[in-house]
Amino acid sequence: MPNSISLSFYLRRKRAEKTPHSQHTLCLSMELVMAICLLFLCSLISYICNMVFQKRNQCCYMLGYECYKASDDRKLDTEACVRVVMRNKNLGLEQYRFLLKTIVSSGLGEETYGPRNVLDGREESPTEKDAHTEMDEIMFDTLDSLFAKTGVSPSEIDILVVDVSLFSPSPSLTARIVNRYKMRDDIKSFNLSGMGCSASMVAIDLVQRLFKTYKNQFAIVVSTESIGSHWYCGKEKSMMLSNCLFRSGGSSILLTNKRALKDRAIFKLKCAVRTNIGYDDEAYGCCMQLEDEEGYQGFLLTKSLTKAAAKAFTMNLEILVPQILPVTELLRYAISFLGSKRIKGQTPDAARALSFNFNLKSGIEHFCLHPGGRAVIDGLGKSLRLSEYDLEPTRMALYRFGNTSAGGLWYVLSYMEAKKRLKKGDRILMISLGAGFMCNNCVWEVMKDGLEDTRVWEDCVDSYPRKNLVNPFTEKYSWINDECLNFVRLD
Repeated sequence: MPNSISLSFYLRRKRAEKTPHSQHTLCLSMELVMAICLLFLCSLISYICNMVFQKRNQCCYMLGYECYKASDDRKLDTEACVRVVMRNKNLGLEQYRFLLKTIVSSGLGEETYGPRNVLDGREESPTEKDAHTEMDEIMFDTLDSLFAKTGVSPSEIDILVVDVSLFSPSPSLTARIVNRYKMRDDIKSFNLSGMGCSASMVAIDLVQRLFKTYKNQFAIVVSTESIGSHWYCGKEKSMMLSNCLFRSGGSSILLTNKRALKDRAIFKLKCAVRTNIGYDDEAYGCCMQLEDEEGYQGFLLTKSLTKAAAKAFTMNLEILVPQILPVTELLRYAISFLGSKRIKGQTPDAARALSFNFNLKSGIEHFCLHPGGRAVIDGLGKSLRLSEYDLEPTRMALYRFGNTSAGGLWYVLSYMEAKKRLKKGDRILMISLGAGFMCNNCVWEVMKDGLEDTRVWEDCVDSYPRKNLVNPFTEKYSWINDECLNFVRLD
């Protein structure tokens, strides 16, 4: 018995001796865990702060923009278009009828502007001087106006981006601008080519990305297209479309990331999303520059263009929509989309309609669509369920100036401003489609009230919107469809 008591006492004393050591070890472990948690919390706070400050320093403001308007002697009215068509001796009755149908349904009016060499009858033999003259008139006219209106000197420009798809001379067009305005030797210049009608949005996105690296910068974007040197003189219908739609025009835009100039800004870039489906062979080939069988160079537009545009546009919206719509609309859309998945046996058109079942107007007040043609405008308007009021700026820009390629969106924006539609806080969605095939969109926020600069609409804004958009070709040349002509030779 005494031995068992002694053993029990010995064990209790040993446990008592170990307890302080165990408690000390436990305390050290707790301190280590707390230190790790504190370090993680500090890192998280630091990361959030850096993200906030980085976001604040990644602003992209638009201080001004100017669109090009040619002189009246370059207007391509009905009679001028007929003279150009009749000069092409490769065309026959079938081609005349196709051109009549295309021009009538294009959505273009009587006051669009054509290249000077085409109006002078030299479309089959353009020179290098013709191409440079066309570019110089557009670039320098818009830049002169932009510098004068904003008060920013050419020597203050840090970044210069020029996008022209079909003309890439040496020295480059950016070098031509730098030489003309004697800009600084450290200017960062970029020339974008081959991107078609969506090139302006690519240039804007490029500037926005550069702004993330370079602080307190001024940037210029020049968007236009070389039309005169690439006028198609053959007889392939799919290549004649470009002659019916594309017209002379362009624009220059001044951007900055200087927060001190926020009060002078007219727009602020909220987000930009680019989608390129060039991996798809059909989409890649639907919009392409090439030569026909007789060696005439032109721009091919195939029937698969609408399919490629729909695919690229849908993929772009999948990324863009979550950034611009409120949470309530996103939840409603998600519920509707999940419900559509359960419907069996629905047609592809019905499935596509359900996939677009969201209300963009809950996050966007104005829609600036690419004025590529009446069919393009109708298709986008139907997909997004836009009203005629929403589509009016795009239709009027197409009717007055035609499809000016990459510069077209800025004519649409200018119409909105001239009509005093824009109010502080409004959001504008710009939608562009281009060769590649690409869909590039961005959203701008209006920074101030009272925007009413009429720019290129100054002499005609009061006469718009036009209620009657019927092209005069319909009445003057409808006789070309007379069946009697099937048996007559046209000279």
